[in-house]
Amino acid sequence: MSKLFRYLPSVGEVLSALAKGGGFGELPRPLVKNLVNDFLDICREEIRAGAFSEPEQLAVKALMPRLTAYVRAKSRPHFRRVLNATGVVIHTNLGRSLLAKPAIDAVAEACGHYSNCEFDLSTGKRGSRYSHVEKILCDITGAEAALVVNNNAAAVFIMLETLAKGREVIVSRGQLVEIGGSFRIPDVMAKSGATLREVGATNRTHLHDYENAVGDQTGALMRVHTSNFRVVGFTKEVPLAELRKLGDRYNLPVLEDLGSGTLYALEGEGLLGEPTVQQVVAQGADVVSFSGDKVLGGPQAGVIVGRKEYIDRIKKNPINRAMRIDKMTLAALEATLRLYLDMDEARRKIPTLNMITASAEALKSKARRLADAVRDALGKRAEVGMKKGVSRVGGGAFPEYDLPGTMVTVAVKGVAVKELRDALLDTDPPLIARIEDDEFLLDPRTLASTELKLAASALKQGVAALTK
Repeated sequence: MSKLFRYLPSVGEVLSALAKGGGFGELPRPLVKNLVNDFLDICREEIRAGAFSEPEQLAVKALMPRLTAYVRAKSRPHFRRVLNATGVVIHTNLGRSLLAKPAIDAVAEACGHYSNCEFDLSTGKRGSRYSHVEKILCDITGAEAALVVNNNAAAVFIMLETLAKGREVIVSRGQLVEIGGSFRIPDVMAKSGATLREVGATNRTHLHDYENAVGDQTGALMRVHTSNFRVVGFTKEVPLAELRKLGDRYNLPVLEDLGSGTLYALEGEGLLGEPTVQQVVAQGADVVSFSGDKVLGGPQAGVIVGRKEYIDRIKKNPINRAMRIDKMTLAALEATLRLYLDMDEARRKIPTLNMITASAEALKSKARRLADAVRDALGKRAEVGMKKGVSRVGGGAFPEYDLPGTMVTVAVKGVAVKELRDALLDTDPPLIARIEDDEFLLDPRTLASTELKLAASALKQGVAALTK
């Protein structure tokens, strides 16, 4: 065994062979060198384990197929594209909303060139980065002023820190939500310096609960939209219009955290219970916060709209600088918002809205094409079928509503569904699907038409790796 170590090629020999073979010239040499060292260490371990018996097996030419595959796999960027066949449209773990083509183009333009990010072209002097999106946000929502920070958690925090620090904020007990990542309204409120005053019961809160809690220390009345859960049955919430009247009576601002937030009315799609930002502004909320990268379908951002006197105070908060968005987010958000000037165009061109509102006929047709592509790729190695199923909006929106559609089922002979799922994590690109009742499912709702053959190719790669 010890003699075999002598036949292991040097790092220099391997690097020369890789250079002659081509294909890795775009990679930094130090990276390739480190990967070669790692590969040779693996070979040494295999020698100790008895995996090699002849010197010829350790020649550069013999090792080259494995070596190139190793370097190719390990040199991939860590941040990678994946194929989402889960049917969850706003999938937090997979990057949430996809940007519309105009937004993607706007980001490329902002990245590749200097821009008027904080430059006023009408005066030739320094300008405000928020000017690029404030007017269009006001035009769409009906608000007097607007501000954008880096996410909705930041929006809620700076709203409370600016308007209610050191004072009480009255919130219904049934609205003390927790979202993913342990973001809890009580915790954020405590960090902001405001004091939570919870009122009512978990399932029922009345106007008199709020009114009885108002005192000298009250700084604001706040509603939190329960985006990611619903309380049903014997329930009651105080409508925003009534809370607005109470705020007027005691000269208190009324704040609303919409969570996901939407600018597109989805009631016609059978998705109820998600008020639009426009409706909340019209009903009298002084300040409204919501996400840019969920149902809105834009980049990660926390949007704050409302009365000018309050928005101006938030803008002047020094914390705002720590939460401001960059030029790429600004470019993507403006381009996305411009689509909302025509709601039909928004539905067609914003991927999130397009996927949520896809018709049953369109989804069945897409499922049929996906099934055909998978059959062509796997041949007799798999049984491919179609069945009715449901997708989800995701992103904490519409938790109790199913989106009906058509799924593609795949059963590979001799391969367990969990083995198949795991193998697809290592394909190029990785394919993320789901398992239900021990059945492997592909949901075409969250695959673009241009990705159907890619998904079939990924399955072919995964099955080949399992059955070689």
